[in-house]
Amino acid sequence: HSTRKQFLDSVAGLSEAQWKFKPAPDRWSIAECAEHIAVSEDTLFHLVTEKILKSPAASERKAEVQGKDELVLKQIPDRSQKFKAPEFLLPTNRWPTPQALLDHFKQSRDRTVAYVQTTQDDLRSHFFAHPAMKLLDAYQWILLISAHSARHTAQLNEVKADPNFPKP
Repeated sequence: HSTRKQFLDSVAGLSEAQWKFKPAPDRWSIAECAEHIAVSEDTLFHLVTEKILKSPAASERKAEVQGKDELVLKQIPDRSQKFKAPEFLLPTNRWPTPQALLDHFKQSRDRTVAYVQTTQDDLRSHFFAHPAMKLLDAYQWILLISAHSARHTAQLNEVKADPNFPKP
């Protein structure tokens, strides 16, 4: 709930010029950050529900991921280390308007929250490796969805802090 609110608050009331402003050619605009957040929400949720949880349970691996909940919540939002997004998560202007993108994100996050609140799935017994965090269980992957939103909300706030960011 908190990263949903932080993201939506950070993009509220932006003009088209602010939405599309790029602080440098090699940096993302707010529109691109927002699209990446929305696409990642869907992709990560699908990964958890359609791949990780459909893999065989492996309770014997639980010890390998112990203590990683806090690590995910601390390291994923930390912008001191940059990563290149995989091709399929790069922004490509998938939504026709900022509102369409935000509506899609809200719907996707609502689905994620509803799943978390109602699931009976054994999230602690199914595992999948993350490129940077290594082995995580399905519960940690769900934490990662939120932490990832926080990371890129911080990124778009960096864009807003740029001295050349268009004034309202």
